[in-house]
Amino acid sequence: MSAAPQQPSHQPSPARDQKKSDTKKVIYAAVAANLGIAVAKFIVAAITGSAAMMAEGIHSAVDTGNEVLLLIGEKKSAQPPDAAHPFGYGKVVYFWALIVALSVFSLGGGLSIYHGVHGLLDPQPTQDPLWSYAVLAVAAVFEGYSWNLSRLGLNKFRKDGDNLWQAVRASKDAAVFTVFIEDSAALLGVLVAALGIGIGQLFDNPLCDPAASVVIGLLLVGAAFTLARETGALLVGESIGREETGELRAIICADADIDKVERVLSMQMGPDEILLTAAVQFRRGMRIDEVEHAIARLEQAVRAHNPAVHNLYFESAALRSSWRTQD
Repeated sequence: MSAAPQQPSHQPSPARDQKKSDTKKVIYAAVAANLGIAVAKFIVAAITGSAAMMAEGIHSAVDTGNEVLLLIGEKKSAQPPDAAHPFGYGKVVYFWALIVALSVFSLGGGLSIYHGVHGLLDPQPTQDPLWSYAVLAVAAVFEGYSWNLSRLGLNKFRKDGDNLWQAVRASKDAAVFTVFIEDSAALLGVLVAALGIGIGQLFDNPLCDPAASVVIGLLLVGAAFTLARETGALLVGESIGREETGELRAIICADADIDKVERVLSMQMGPDEILLTAAVQFRRGMRIDEVEHAIARLEQAVRAHNPAVHNLYFESAALRSSWRTQD
């Protein structure tokens, strides 16, 4: 039996608005960096005939489109709840992040591998590699700046002693960790492209450049699988984590009017939205008004610990006997 649930709170708050502002800042920085870099890489690829530079151009162009998709997801996820979606649209951002993962796999990875294989079958000498080095150096600077912004965004989910990968796993903000993974792949791609062009120039071997394109494509495929796994888990209903759930359970258990807590379940409904249910046994003999006061007190305690809990529901068979006693 369900106790009176907390009404969903979708009113804007300064902290929540700041988080959304920080997230958009990360995405805007990535869009600006990738758009300019993509144009430069395509121009240099046309001048030099470098397959690796073409793969890098495809990579940056796909990343630019992906960040636009993330912005669409951010905007749609801010829609208020309605009759069709009573819990809001928070998970929309996870859907668009999954679409980003698919585009990285198909467009970024697939086209880069295809272009590289085509170059391996018909290798052509690279012309004027200095242009490639110059653009790659500039790309490394801009990608590094964007990567650092996304790293700072991830630090909000990073606990003492955790590495960046653990922060990605803990993060519920798909936009931030998507940009971080993309920028990490971009920086590695710049390194691979430079090595492919450099080694090919050093040994006068035209196969090194297209081989680098294939490696970049495989790198993007790996990034796509990582993104799909993280966003897919959130999209289908990932919990807030065993540790955080345990802390919320302890808060509920500590209340004087709670005799027993059977289970506490959680679901991430968006980057800053959590659904929490608790099966509890209230103290025997409580009046209805006492139960209502206890629920209000527990809601306040839970939200003080984690403000992202917008929907909180209590289930208790003990309430049935309490109501029957009052009747």
